[in-house]
This record gives sequence, C-alpha cells and structure tokens, in this order.
Amino acid sequence: MKKMPLRTRVLTGAVAALGAGTFGAMSASASAPAAATAAAVTADTADRNLQQTTHLTVAAATRAARAALDAAEKENQRVAVAVVDRNGNTVVTLRGDGSGPQAYESAEKKAYTAVSWNAPTSVLAGRLAQAPNLKDIPGTLFLAGGAPVQVKDAPVAGIGVAGAPSGDLDEKFARAGVAALAK
Repeated sequence: MKKMPLRTRVLTGAVAALGAGTFGAMSASASAPAAATAAAVTADTADRNLQQTTHLTVAAATRAARAALDAAEKENQRVAVAVVDRNGNTVVTLRGDGSGPQAYESAEKKAYTAVSWNAPTSVLAGRLAQAPNLKDIPGTLFLAGGAPVQVKDAPVAGIGVAGAPSGDLDEKFARAGVAALAK
C-alpha cells in the first residue's frame, strides 16, 4: 500500500473524527424527542406552572382584516389594516390600494397598543393628558384606530387601521373587523 503524505493523513483523520462526532451527536439526540414526549405526556393542564391562552387563527385574523379593509373601501378610504396576536406579534397585514406609506406601520402600532391595554386606542389617546409618558413606550401609537379583540373580557388580538382622514374613521373600520369575528 502506498504511503500517504502527512497532510493527506491529517485531513483524512480529521474527516473521520468529524464523522464519528456527528454520528455520536445524531445518535445522542435521537433519543431526546422520546424523553421530551414522555415529559409532555405527564404534564397536567391543571398544573399551576402552566397557562393556556387563546389566539386567533390565521384564517380568523385574515377575515377580520378583510372586513376592516372592505368597510374602508365602501367609504372610498385608502387604508392599511394590521391584526396582531395577544403578544403583539403581527399575524396579518393588508395594505389597501392607494394607502399612504405611513399607514402600514401605523396600523401595526395601533393594533399593538389596543391589545396591550385591552382598550380602543381612542380611549387610550385620552389618557395621555394624565400620563404623557405613555407615548414613549416603544411600538405604541396613541391615536384612534385600534380596537382590541376580546374573549371573556381578556384581549386575544388587536386590529389597527390607519390611513383614513380621521382616527374616528380608522377606528370605525377596526371595529368592523372585530364585528366580523362574531359572525
């Protein structure tokens, strides 16, 4: 057998060691899901360490956003609509034809604000007189146009609309999105 140069032997050894290490890692992690599943099976939903939350499905969030956009289009308003989940994460956004460049981000912030405080943003905007620092909270926008979606008085989502000439109109369209979920 022909003797390999030192460089080839070192590289071959490194590849073999890497392959063995990868195999060991793969075989070690192959049993991990079984252990995790066993732990999950023994968890009891009555456990005080667990909490269940309610979230809108993507289909429901889309239906709500579409209803808000349709309500705006019926009144010839060019708006953007955002639906966020209980944690403030964006689920759906729709930008209506001709909506302004600021509308998209404003709609998301209004939805986030509505779900964060479980109140319409028009109500929250009124609170700025007593607590002007509220406006400094990142990601929020205290202008009318956001409405919370509630289940048993708890917030599960927020709908924000932006782009109409007044916040009252934006909020009217957001409420149309909330109402679509009750149907």
